[in-house]
Amino acid sequence: MHTIIQRQRKQDGFTLLEVLIALLVLSIGLLGLAALQTLGLRSNQMASMRTLATHYAYDMTDRMRANPEGVDANQYIFTYNPGSPPAYPPTTDCRTETCTPAEMAEFDISLWSNTLEQTLPSGRGRISQTVTAGVTTHTVTVFWDEERTGATGTSCGPDQNVDLRCIQFTL
Repeated sequence: MHTIIQRQRKQDGFTLLEVLIALLVLSIGLLGLAALQTLGLRSNQMASMRTLATHYAYDMTDRMRANPEGVDANQYIFTYNPGSPPAYPPTTDCRTETCTPAEMAEFDISLWSNTLEQTLPSGRGRISQTVTAGVTTHTVTVFWDEERTGATGTSCGPDQNVDLRCIQFTL
């Protein structure tokens, strides 16, 4: 009987140590899950911004395809300059009035640039034109600050602290 009492005394407090270790393991696991959840939310938001940017770029290319006269007259060349307001509201509302191709281009660009500015962080756009060997191509670019670092660049470079994220479509 003496050995049974000695064994019980040697094990006193051992279950408390087990509980503390279990709590430590559990808390490390919960911190890992919280970090994983935060990373998932951030990735989801970035994917959402990329989806919106792709949608807006396609939207402008569709608008340009619907107004070939405005494209041929170079009415869709546009660069948003930070610090100066985009050209909205347009002089004519083409949803309710009949517009010329030039007025339609102005309306499309105004609506597009306003949408970019309102829905994407530091959202802006550019439509450029190049002529190579008699073939005219237009490049529609949507820029935004994906990391929300306050980037103010005008290029799509790899430095997210300076450059903006962008999506480009050529037609």
